[in-house]
Amino acid sequence: MRWIYWTIATALGSGFSPLAPGTAGSLLAVIIAYGFIPAHAVWNLPFATVVVFLLGIPAATQVARSTRQTDPQIVVIDEVVGMWLSLWWLPKSIGWYGLAFVTFRLLDIWKPFPIRQVEHLGEGLGIMLDDVLAGAYALVILQGIHYFIH
Repeated sequence: MRWIYWTIATALGSGFSPLAPGTAGSLLAVIIAYGFIPAHAVWNLPFATVVVFLLGIPAATQVARSTRQTDPQIVVIDEVVGMWLSLWWLPKSIGWYGLAFVTFRLLDIWKPFPIRQVEHLGEGLGIMLDDVLAGAYALVILQGIHYFIH
């Protein structure tokens, strides 16, 4: 059972990337969303996001406990969830997905209020929620841009 938690928490091992594991997890999320989730099925990505979020909480908790770290760098399932959230209902194009990737990563690194504060909730929930908030901020920004362009 332990390997399942680690596989989920590290987003299929992308969290073991020696360079920028969070970016690697976010990139994996974009590739999965772009390559495997049909554009016409507008509720598939939100559904997948919620399911992975719910799976990510116990997985992140177990890996954090195993490594004795509050937010291990190898845990990147939170980046997958946040990245997917930022992609909700965007046009499926390389341009929009690229803009979402950059926007999400900047917000995840910058951590505007109250993102940094939710990290202190502890264990899997705290690990997951900071990226959910970054994804929600990115979603609002990107949908605003999309609205004003169209």
